[in-house]
Amino acid sequence: MRSVNLHLRVLVFLLVAFGLGSIAYERYVLQIPFTDRAVEDLWTIDAKITYDVPANSGVSVKFYLPTIYNQYSLYSESLIADKQYGQVLEQDEYGNKIGHYSIRRTKGPETLYYRLALSPNFGMNEKVEEKGAIYREPIPLEGADKLAADALVTDIRATSSNTMSFISETIRRVNDPDNINVKTLLKGDLSAKNRYAVAELLLSQAHIPVQRVNTLELKPSVDQSPEIWLRSYIETTKKEGSKNTTVGKWYYFNLTTGMVGLPKNAIIWSIGDQPILSVDNGVRAKVSFSVTDKQLTAISLAQSTNTASSEFLAYSLYSLPISIQYGYELMLMIPFGVLVILLVRNVVGIQTLGTFTPVLIALAFRETGLAFGAIFFSIIIAMGLLVRSYLEHLKLQMLSRLSVVLTFVIIMIAVLSIFSYKMGFAKGLAIGLFPMVILTMTIERLSITWEERGAGNVLKISIGTLIASSLAYLLMEVEELVYFVFTFPGILLVLAGFMLMMGRYRGYRLTELKRFKAMLKEDK
Repeated sequence: MRSVNLHLRVLVFLLVAFGLGSIAYERYVLQIPFTDRAVEDLWTIDAKITYDVPANSGVSVKFYLPTIYNQYSLYSESLIADKQYGQVLEQDEYGNKIGHYSIRRTKGPETLYYRLALSPNFGMNEKVEEKGAIYREPIPLEGADKLAADALVTDIRATSSNTMSFISETIRRVNDPDNINVKTLLKGDLSAKNRYAVAELLLSQAHIPVQRVNTLELKPSVDQSPEIWLRSYIETTKKEGSKNTTVGKWYYFNLTTGMVGLPKNAIIWSIGDQPILSVDNGVRAKVSFSVTDKQLTAISLAQSTNTASSEFLAYSLYSLPISIQYGYELMLMIPFGVLVILLVRNVVGIQTLGTFTPVLIALAFRETGLAFGAIFFSIIIAMGLLVRSYLEHLKLQMLSRLSVVLTFVIIMIAVLSIFSYKMGFAKGLAIGLFPMVILTMTIERLSITWEERGAGNVLKISIGTLIASSLAYLLMEVEELVYFVFTFPGILLVLAGFMLMMGRYRGYRLTELKRFKAMLKEDK
């Protein structure tokens, strides 16, 4: 027994020492802060490029890269791939930077990540945009399209006073679904790409040149697509003393509202009608964008002040694609949810339905919110127990019984989602994220407990499970803790050491104080 105790103590010591040592190394050697509040705001964009190569052949990927960042500056950019790609950069007539990534031989599905980091405080100065054309020849038209375009241009000219108002009014007309002339030109295609083409066609009839602009909004998102805007170079005349001075400027127009001016949190990804991504010898090419403002908030300072940190962090969780990082942030918090259940059961003495069921319910609360999640959980469990009680009279086998209960759980989730939506509770739609199989097994186990120990014990276990899940959820939602665990994963070793120590806890539970209170009265 002594050897086992010594083994356990040594194991706990090693886990805690390694965990605290790794945290100390990251903090005091790599200079990574414990919180992300004091670090510069750094936006990171991951452009995920996917395509398939049917046969073993060489592949060339053409991908447009941004050069105009609005109020932001370039901090860093890189290409992340599991294979070695050659890279060539070129610039087109619009000033776009185009990356050509090639590989001599490959086959099957391929994935590339282009990573771009932008900051208002780091990098180069904003690029100065060149002048643009102020006149263009009209796009040739004939027949019904000609008549419709002429009628629209005449109406727009009557309600506008200058080039800027003419463009805004044209956009508003193109977005009017009830206008018969607009219907003629759109031909049933209401996509942003086609609406831009129609707006360009109408503006060309007035000799106004415009360019298509693909913009990206800097807001946390997992799957974002570029938004199409248009821009035009407009000259205005200003009188300075006795002289008239002509000043030109690029103006950007929202393709849906006609609003002038890019939002402060938008950047220009590319200019022109060419697709952002094209792949030679590849099929089903697709690009999607993930944006975050916290991925590099902690490590940006460390990287700029300590060279060693760059090499270390290149193999940390921060090197993963953004969409995958979200999953790991959630996964790394699960041990803390388990810790709450361990303390609630072994120290406090509250009964719960197993160890992992409350944690899974806590994960569902992250999507639904605590209040809605608790209400929906209670309703589904209560109705599920009624269904299970009814099925018991039919003497069904367990597999059939569970299948029926699972079906009714899904039906109840759908019905509750519809009712909550109709009542204006949008968060009720997330009820579908509840682990349906876990709910089914929970209903089954509570039903068996009801038969063996009575309804009172079931109510106690249900309340205990709900309390434990709520506490686990509240801990797993602490943003400072999420950042700390993701940045300093060595804390999980310390947590494992504490859990090992708790495995030898044989003391009284808090709920047992009431249980043994009567014995103290008898001694007196």
